[in-house]
Amino acid sequence: MATTKKLVVEVVDAKDLTPKDGHGTSSPYVVVDYYGQRRRTRTIVRDLNPVWNETLEFSLAKRPSHQVFTDFLEVDMYHDKNFGPTRRNNFLGRIRLGSDQFVGKGEEALIYYPLEKKSLFTLVQGEIGIRIYYADEIPPPASKPAVAPLEPVVEEKAEEVAAEASNESQPLPETKDSPAEVKDTAEPPPPENLPAEGPKPNEEDSPASQENATAGGGDQETPESNPPPGAVKNEAEGTPKLPAEEPPQNQPDGENIVLESGDAANWIPPPRSPLPEVTISRSVSGSIPETNIGGIGGPQPLRRSVSETASYTSEISDVSTIERSAFDLVEKMHYVFVRVVKARLLPTSGSPITKISLSGTMIQSKPARKTSTFEWDQTFAFLRDSPDLSSSPILEISVWDSPTGTDTSHFLGGICFDVSEIPLRDPPDSPLAPQWYRLEGGGAHHGDLMLATWTGTQADESFPDAWKTDTAGNVTARAKVYMSPKLWYLRATVIEAQDLLPPQLTAFKEASFQLKAQLGFQVQKTKSAVTRNGAPSWNEELLFVAAEPFADQLVFTLEYRTSKGPVTVGMARVPLTAIERRVDERLVASRWFGFDDPNDEKRGNRSRVHLRLCFDGGYHVMDEAAHVCSDYRPTARQLWKPAVGIVELGVISCKNLLPMKTVNGKGSTDAYTVAKYGTKWVRTRTVSDSLDPKWNEQYTWKVYDPCTVLTIGVFDSWGVYEIDGGKEATRQDLRIGKVRIRISTLETGKAYRNTYPLLMLVNGGVKKLGEIELAVRFVRSAPPLDFLHVYSQPLLPLMHHIKPLTLFQEDMLRNTAVKILAVHLSRSEPPLKPEIVRYMLDADTHTFSMRKVRANWLRIVNVVAGILDVVRWVDDTRFWKNPTATLLVHVLVVMLIWFPDLIFPTLAFYLFVIGAWNYRFRSRAALPHFDPKLSLADAADRDELDEEFDVVPSNRPPEMVRLRYDKLRAVGARVQTILGEVAAQGEKMQALVTWRDPRATGIFVGLCLVVALVLYLVPTKMVAMASGFYYFRHPIFRDRKPSPMLNFFRRLPSLSDRLM
Repeated sequence: MATTKKLVVEVVDAKDLTPKDGHGTSSPYVVVDYYGQRRRTRTIVRDLNPVWNETLEFSLAKRPSHQVFTDFLEVDMYHDKNFGPTRRNNFLGRIRLGSDQFVGKGEEALIYYPLEKKSLFTLVQGEIGIRIYYADEIPPPASKPAVAPLEPVVEEKAEEVAAEASNESQPLPETKDSPAEVKDTAEPPPPENLPAEGPKPNEEDSPASQENATAGGGDQETPESNPPPGAVKNEAEGTPKLPAEEPPQNQPDGENIVLESGDAANWIPPPRSPLPEVTISRSVSGSIPETNIGGIGGPQPLRRSVSETASYTSEISDVSTIERSAFDLVEKMHYVFVRVVKARLLPTSGSPITKISLSGTMIQSKPARKTSTFEWDQTFAFLRDSPDLSSSPILEISVWDSPTGTDTSHFLGGICFDVSEIPLRDPPDSPLAPQWYRLEGGGAHHGDLMLATWTGTQADESFPDAWKTDTAGNVTARAKVYMSPKLWYLRATVIEAQDLLPPQLTAFKEASFQLKAQLGFQVQKTKSAVTRNGAPSWNEELLFVAAEPFADQLVFTLEYRTSKGPVTVGMARVPLTAIERRVDERLVASRWFGFDDPNDEKRGNRSRVHLRLCFDGGYHVMDEAAHVCSDYRPTARQLWKPAVGIVELGVISCKNLLPMKTVNGKGSTDAYTVAKYGTKWVRTRTVSDSLDPKWNEQYTWKVYDPCTVLTIGVFDSWGVYEIDGGKEATRQDLRIGKVRIRISTLETGKAYRNTYPLLMLVNGGVKKLGEIELAVRFVRSAPPLDFLHVYSQPLLPLMHHIKPLTLFQEDMLRNTAVKILAVHLSRSEPPLKPEIVRYMLDADTHTFSMRKVRANWLRIVNVVAGILDVVRWVDDTRFWKNPTATLLVHVLVVMLIWFPDLIFPTLAFYLFVIGAWNYRFRSRAALPHFDPKLSLADAADRDELDEEFDVVPSNRPPEMVRLRYDKLRAVGARVQTILGEVAAQGEKMQALVTWRDPRATGIFVGLCLVVALVLYLVPTKMVAMASGFYYFRHPIFRDRKPSPMLNFFRRLPSLSDRLM
C-alpha cells in the first residue's frame, strides 16, 4: 500500500517563560502553523517551565510543489486568557524554522530554540524544546463516497467560514486531553478544495464539541457534509474533488512532491490521479523526457561512397549552433556519440556483437542479450577533435555473429555515416531518439539495427557512462562523484557497575575491574577501579566515531584484573540505533545494562553497568587538519546555516607530466584528478597513456563558510591492469601532486584560470612532476551583509567551545575518521583507494621533521620582524638619525599628550593608511600555491629528508639513528637555553616585590612611593610630556652606558642558580 509523507512536530517543553498573568506565572499553549494547517497544544496552567510532550502532525499534500525548498514552520506561544486577569491571549514568543532544519525520522533530536519577539517593544524570554522530522503514514482504505447534491455542501461551508470570521477574536479553547486544530484563513477557499467537515460551533459555548471535532486533526468526515455527485474522495486529504476539476493526466500534480535530502528517495507519492511515469520523474528531477522533435531526426546512412568532404572545423558552424552550456569554465571537447540499442531479424541464434570504427579506432560491444530482439544498449564516445578525423570522416557500424570477432566470424551487415552530417546536440536539448536502420551487405538481408548517433560535448548526460576513446574502455576510469558518510561522535560515559564480585572473592578482599568498550576497530578502556563491595565507580568518558548507517554494536567487556592477566566477567551489547542523539550540552538519561555470560550468551548475569550514551551532533567531526579544513558544519543537520555561495571548479588539463611507470619497456602515465570539498569528492575520468591529458570537466560545491580550502590532487592509476588480474592490480596509485585553493582568496564572480606546478617532496628533494591547469570561480548567493556576518561567527560549532575536546582526543578521533572514510570510499565502484583518501586528507604529514621546525621558526621570525622594524625606527628616532622625523615625533607626542582622545583614532587611521598602501601591492597573479622557499624544501639536505620520510619505529641502521639522535640533542639544548632565558626574565619581574634581594626590593618600593607622590602632585600631562622629551633627547645629552633602569633590572636575582 502506498504511503504518504507527513511532517511531525513534537512539542516537548519550554523554559524560563515571561510571566503574563499578573501573578508571576503564565498559562502557556503553543500554536504551530504550516501552510494553513494550524495545530495547538493543551494549556499548562500557571507554569513558567511547562512540559507538553505532544505530537502534532501536518500533511505535506497541501504544500505547493514550487515551494518545496522554501518551507517555513511557524511556532507561536501564547498565554491563555482563561487562566488570568488578561482580556486577550498574550504573546509569549515565536520561532520560524526553514525546511533545511527538517530531517527524516531517526535523525531527529531535541533542540531548544530561543523565543523571538513579534515586535521591537515585545517582552519575550525563554526557549522552547521541539523535535521536527518527516515520517511516513499508511492511508486508511478508501471507502465508497456518499452521493449528495453539491449545493448543501457549499452552503454549509459558507456558514462555517462565517462562523470562523465571527469567532476570530475569541480566545482559543483550552484542551486537556488532545491537541486542537484552529483553521485561520484570510479568505474562503474554493468549494472544490474545502475540507469535508461541518460548520464549527461557537468556541466559547461548547469547547468540548470543538475538542471532539479537532481530535483527529480536523480532517474527519461529519454527517452534515456529503460529497457532491460524481466527486472522488481523496485518500490523503479527505477532500472531495469534482471530476471537472481533476488535473489532466499529462500534467504533474505537484502537491505531493517532497524534495528533502535523504527522504525523497524513500518516499512514494500518495495515490492521486494516475500520472505517466515520465511526468513524475520530471517533477522530481527536473530532467526532460526523451522525445523525438519533428524535423530533427537521426542521420541518414550513406548509400554511396563519399568523396572529399570538409573537415569538422569548417562544417561545425554550418550544421548547427552549439548553445552555451553549464561547462563555461572549461574548454568544450566534441565527441561523436553512438548509442547501439538493439537489432532484429538477424539470421543467427547466438549472441552477436557490433563493431564501430572511426578515425582508425575500432571497438566492439559486449555480446547481445537475447530477448525478443538482440539488445546491447551501449553508448560509445569518439573524440572528434582527433587530427586523423579529416582523413577518415566515415563512421562504420557493423554487426557480427561471433562474440570473439575472429576472422572466421560471419558478417551480418553494416551501416556507414558521414561524420559531417551527424547532427549536433548540446544540453538542454532533448536526447536524440534512436531509429531503425536497415543493415546493408552480409547475411542479414532484412535485418534492422536501432541506434542513435550525434555530436555532443562532455556536458552530454550520456558522457559519464559511455565508452570513451581517451580512457581505452576501462570501466574503472569513469568520472564519479562520491559522498562521505555522515560521521558522529559517540560519547559513552561509564558511571559505575554493581554486583561484580566473582564467587571466589569475599567482600573483604579488594578486586580491580576494568571496562573495555569496542566499536568496530576502535577499542578504548577505562582506568582500573578497585572495590571491595563489587560496585566500582569510574565516571569516565569514552569518545568514538560512528558512521551512518548504524549497523554495528557498541560492545562493553568487563574484565577482572588478576596477576595472571585479565579475566572476562561479562559482555554488554548496545545497538547504535537505540542510542539517543543530542545537539547541545544537555545531559541525556542514563541507563543500566546487564552483562551476558561470555561463555554462554543466552545465559544472563547478575552484573550490570550504568552508562550514559549519546551521539553528539553539535560537533564537527574533523577529518582534515584545522588549517586546511573544507567544512566546519556540525553533524546535526538542524544546526546548519544557509549556504553563502557556490564554488565552481574546472579541471582542464595537465601538461608535461613525467612517466610514472614503465609498461612493456615504455614509460606511461594514466592520470586522473580527485577534488575534495566538504563531504563531496569528485574524480575525473582516467586518461590512458598520455603525458598531456585533457579532462575539461566541471564540478560545483555549496559553500557554507568562505574560510575553507578546496583540495585537488592528481594521481597515476594502475586500474587498467586490475582487469587482467596481474600483480600490477595490487599496486597503489601513485601521487603526482596536489593543489589547495582557499575560498576566501577568491573574488566574487571572477573566474581564475591558472596553471599550477605539481610538486612532490621526495627523499631526493623537491621534484616537479608536471603542471595542472585549473579554472575556479566563487559565486556569492547570500546578501552582502549576511556574507560579511560570517566573519564574526566562530569557526567551529558552539559545542567545541562549550565542551572542548583535548588535543589528544582531537588527534585520535581525526585518525579514526580518516580510517572510516578510507574504508567507506574504497567500497564504491569504481573505488577511491585508501592511499588517495589519506593523501587528500593529509593523514600522514604530522611526523617530526627538522625541516618543518626550521621553517616554523623562520615564520615566527618573519612575524616578529614587523615589531622589530618598529623598535628599530623608534631607536633611530631617539638618536636623531633623521632630525626632521624626530621633530615631527616631538610634535606628535605633544598633540597626543594634550589631546589623549586622539590616540585611538590616530592609531586606527594609521592602520587604515597601511592597509590602503598595501592594496596597491596585492597579488594579482596566480592564486597562492605551495611555496618551496617558505617550506625550505630546496635548502633541506638529504639526511633531513630521509629522516622525515622514515617510518615509526625507524628501520634505518643503528649508526644513522645514533647520529640523528645526537643532532636532535643539540637542537634540544638550544631550545632549552632559550626557555631558560625566558623563565629567568619572568623570575626577575617577580623578584621586584618578593624581597628575594632585600636591597633591590627596597629600592623599587621606595621609587614606587616617590612616583606615586609626584603623580599625585604634578598633572599627568606634564609628567608624560617631560618623559617623552627625556626619552627623545639629543644624543649630546645621553650617556653611552645602558640606562640605570636596565642595569637595575639585570641585577635582579632569578632561580637559575638553584637548578641542579
